[in-house]
Amino acid sequence: MSAIRFDDLRQHSDILRLRGGNSVMLRFVEPRDAEALRAYFRSLSTRSRYNRFFGAISELPASQLDQFIHVGEADRFSVVAVMIVDGAETIVGEARYVFDADTDSFEFGLSIDDRWQRHGLGSAWLHNLECRAAAFGASRLFGDTLRSNDAMLGLARKSGFAFTHSPGDWKLVRFEKLIAVAPKEIPCASWRLAAQQVVLQAAV
Repeated sequence: MSAIRFDDLRQHSDILRLRGGNSVMLRFVEPRDAEALRAYFRSLSTRSRYNRFFGAISELPASQLDQFIHVGEADRFSVVAVMIVDGAETIVGEARYVFDADTDSFEFGLSIDDRWQRHGLGSAWLHNLECRAAAFGASRLFGDTLRSNDAMLGLARKSGFAFTHSPGDWKLVRFEKLIAVAPKEIPCASWRLAAQQVVLQAAV
């Protein structure tokens, strides 16, 4: 069972370095991000929205937006990738993940602004998600994607994920990776510290 508290997680942000020298901050979604998230999903290409939601949508439904901005409920979390563009913080990607303590599994889905694809953000983000999964104590990291989503399939393959059938939907492929990392060996410094603090709290 995850012992990482939401109050702790709100303090976490990570900086990812991209090819070309750009940097992106990953931080947890806040209620103030609601309109920016709507604008972000509108800005995605039709294909990118289809790949993210496995269907055609033009607008993020209000019910899903509400889930996005209520971070930490039932071990479900939303993260945005932000950059400073023209002097303003701009969302260039988002991810949702959930930790299932009963199966020690960590499921995720993500999207990246079409303009920032093929800049190394996807690979760096998957590495960061592995750190987060390890900090939660997960033994397996996985996601589902459409069989036609060549970009996500290629990214997962490059990042060392294995492929299998997605239960219940022939249109999807599941990519998964086993995690066997001790808290003190987690490669991301912020999540290594978070995991070590959980171990210390458990020992008290």
